[in-house]
Amino acid sequence: MGVALLDLVETALRVAKQALGKRAGKPDSGGLAREAHIVAHCIRKEESHSYAELVDRLSLMPGVCDRLEISSDAPPDPTTFYHSFDRYEMYIWRALLRVSAQQHPQSGHVALDSTFFERFNASQYYCQRKGRTVQTVKATTLTDTESLAVLDVHCCIRHEHDTKAGPRVVRRNADDLRAVAADNGFQDWHSEYEIAALDVDYLVQYRGSTPQAAANNALIRAKGYTQRWMSETSYSTVKRTQDSALRSQFWYRQFREIILSFAL
Repeated sequence: MGVALLDLVETALRVAKQALGKRAGKPDSGGLAREAHIVAHCIRKEESHSYAELVDRLSLMPGVCDRLEISSDAPPDPTTFYHSFDRYEMYIWRALLRVSAQQHPQSGHVALDSTFFERFNASQYYCQRKGRTVQTVKATTLTDTESLAVLDVHCCIRHEHDTKAGPRVVRRNADDLRAVAADNGFQDWHSEYEIAALDVDYLVQYRGSTPQAAANNALIRAKGYTQRWMSETSYSTVKRTQDSALRSQFWYRQFREIILSFAL
């Protein structure tokens, strides 16, 4: 476990520095380097620790502390990591996800699909007190069909329709895509026109059993539509190795938690 954790720290530190770019290093006000905060959150998520447990574990791992330039004798307060999860904007976590995906070969053929994460387990008392009624967060993802790496994630609370969320994710990554395979929940003429304008093949099954629909579906399957199930494999892997229930209380922290899970 110690060797695996050190490997995680080394990889996460390298990826975090690439994601932060010029922002890597210690802030002008001093304290921990920005990439050290990101690596600490990776350890917390991977090991399913609370913030207090994270600090306790770090104090027992001098090798990890040395790599992150943390004093094991006087580790940071748990609130330091709690607030840094808020302080780093969403684009930083997206960059972390993107750079982590680039560690694997990119085929340009992706699967577009959606999954749901339970958010009601954060705190039953908190949910009742705040009147929270939405029990899941919807995540729309682009998954490379060759490496199973998730390239991008779009999260929403008020379950946005697939035909709205799908083109938004494709648009952000159009320069790196050759073909997008999706189920017929993502099909409408506006989405097809918009994605075709980006010079990306949109492989979506047509509804109905007319000869024209059957011919179109046969052509789409020949272009690689059958690899769409790879997105389900990535969802299963994440939810088995991480957790399908979100522990953060606030919706924006839950979005970042989802992206961090896919990055790991």
